[in-house]
Amino acid sequence: MYLTDRSQPAQADPGQARRRGPGRGVAPVVLVLGTVSLITDISSEMVTAVLPLYLVTTLGFSPLGFGTLDGVYNGVSALVQLTGGHLADRIRNHKLLAGLGYGLSALCKPLLLFAGSIGTLGTVLALERTGKGLRTAPRDAMISLSTPAGNQGRAFGVHRAMDTTGAMLGPLAAFLILRAAADGYDAVFGVSACVAALGVLVLVLFVPGKAKENRAAEKESRAEEEIGPDAKPPVRLREALALLRIPRLRALAGCAALLGLTTVSDAFVYLLLQRRAGVGEQWFTLLPLGTAVVFLLLAVPVGSLADRIGRRTVFLAGHAALLTAYALLLWAPAVPAAVPLVLALHGTFYAATDGVLPAALSAVVPEQLRASGLAIVGTSQALARFCCSLAFGAAWTMWGDGPALAGSAVGLLCCAAVAGMVLRPAGGHR
Repeated sequence: MYLTDRSQPAQADPGQARRRGPGRGVAPVVLVLGTVSLITDISSEMVTAVLPLYLVTTLGFSPLGFGTLDGVYNGVSALVQLTGGHLADRIRNHKLLAGLGYGLSALCKPLLLFAGSIGTLGTVLALERTGKGLRTAPRDAMISLSTPAGNQGRAFGVHRAMDTTGAMLGPLAAFLILRAAADGYDAVFGVSACVAALGVLVLVLFVPGKAKENRAAEKESRAEEEIGPDAKPPVRLREALALLRIPRLRALAGCAALLGLTTVSDAFVYLLLQRRAGVGEQWFTLLPLGTAVVFLLLAVPVGSLADRIGRRTVFLAGHAALLTAYALLLWAPAVPAAVPLVLALHGTFYAATDGVLPAALSAVVPEQLRASGLAIVGTSQALARFCCSLAFGAAWTMWGDGPALAGSAVGLLCCAAVAGMVLRPAGGHR
């Protein structure tokens, strides 16, 4: 089993890359979707940057209570990704499902102004993450279907770089709003809602109604597919579930889940930095900015590197960077360079994994089921991270942050070793 092959699949059209322009270019739909993600991430990361401190210091949540909400925030989308991916494949309209997801998330932002209890917050966050779950697989499917097989890593890297630009600007905006506004948290939630609405507008106006498929004959056969006697039947649920019979997809989903079980959420990483490294509360909202800057700088070159040397190698190297960040937090939190080093390693982890994993699926999942395949792997990873948030929050509450992080570090080391064996090269491929 290998994570992906560097070369194009045997059935790929050799003239495909020439029809799509220079090998190093990306399709226009990738750039437009990147713009939508950039705007949306400004909105989302404004909330994400202030939420941990808001819940723990302002509302007085315990680590277990925060871990529960954080698990909801990151895990509910997992339960919806399969639905979003399957519906997008079934109706063959990825834009519609992505738009519904972006719209639902935007509608939930102003509701945070009225949520003050764990129950209300949990409901609003669950609805917001439902929107993310609906949009993720259709959006990634549009990127994948508009990109030649040999450029998948680069295309996802470009998208993630644009997405991360928003993730970088969001915490900065939250920091400035908190300093300028009297009711800082309410102002952050209100501005976030306005920015999210702008992202939905850009999607509606500028994203094509249907992603271009990799087959050159698609344009000629579109009318026949829609109304002709040989029209393709809708994708059925059992066809999507049958993807689990593909050994390589099962291995990807299993390894993504295994590694997700020991991947401490971003919010906990920043809380650990704030407490163990002595970061002042006034600087807390800028911690995600450090991760985002490194992610932005490395997303495209690391994605291109994965296309050249093999995505398995890059994917596992990303988890090695995360393990190193855990070690620094455990044994050297007082070192002056600890904070920038941890953030740099955290950003490197995302650059080497966030776009590389869906890029790997391009050689595994058929085009007509691309969104469903992406959703299966994304769901397995998100559910595992949901469990990790609950377990880490409980461990922190019972034993303290140090033992909880040590357990995660040991678990990540073991899981990475297993994943390295499962995803080892086969047949001469990387």
